[in-house]
Amino acid sequence: MKRAIPVVVLSIAGLVPVWRYEPSLGTTTTEASEPASTPSASSGTSSSGAVVKGTLVNTEKGPVQVQVAFDGDKITAVKMLQQPNHPQTTAAVPVLVSETLEAQSADIDTVSGATITSGAYKESLQAAIDAQDEAVSASPSASDSPSASPSSSPASVSQTLSGSTVKTDKGPVQVQVTLEGDKITAVKMLQQPNHPQTTAAVPQLISQTLEKQSADIDTVSGATITSDGYKESLQAALDAKAG
Repeated sequence: MKRAIPVVVLSIAGLVPVWRYEPSLGTTTTEASEPASTPSASSGTSSSGAVVKGTLVNTEKGPVQVQVAFDGDKITAVKMLQQPNHPQTTAAVPVLVSETLEAQSADIDTVSGATITSGAYKESLQAAIDAQDEAVSASPSASDSPSASPSSSPASVSQTLSGSTVKTDKGPVQVQVTLEGDKITAVKMLQQPNHPQTTAAVPQLISQTLEKQSADIDTVSGATITSDGYKESLQAALDAKAG
């Protein structure tokens, strides 16, 4: 069962983090009082699968703990339950989440300037993945079900599509999308403005795309022009698949 988020946390965070990857600016959440020394695959469920908390990792900068949503063994969303209240962490978390969704593992790069947070993030993430792997292994596979049929669904076809190049006041924007059937599995920027706001916004845009599986995503504050160009190019790529 999901816990209600206390009003005091909402006033600090400024928004309800409903499977958004934007990091909380505080170091505590509704689970802050729990030691959470071991991950639990039964910590929650979503409409499409399990929600698993990773271990709570204490660092010299502050505690780090992630929560991961799975669809089977696929990572569909990552949420920070606890993180250090540092600018480097705030900037690093969207990058770490985006890399996780793309790599589908904890084998991701350390973010420069946030080595401690990156290491703790990967440790907590790996614990959640291990717990989910154990839960999946313990469950009967779909092939063991009498109703399962090898011909019940066709194999997914992988496609890589490039969206249109959108010229903006900041520079050109172009997105490339990888699809497995109708599912977006990866997004790559082919062209983007050389601006700090764009650099910070792109991982957030990609993470939202992988989570929502569409171009109907939020504009990133401070990068409106890049966000609009990204969404236009992304939609063009998706329309090419639909055609």
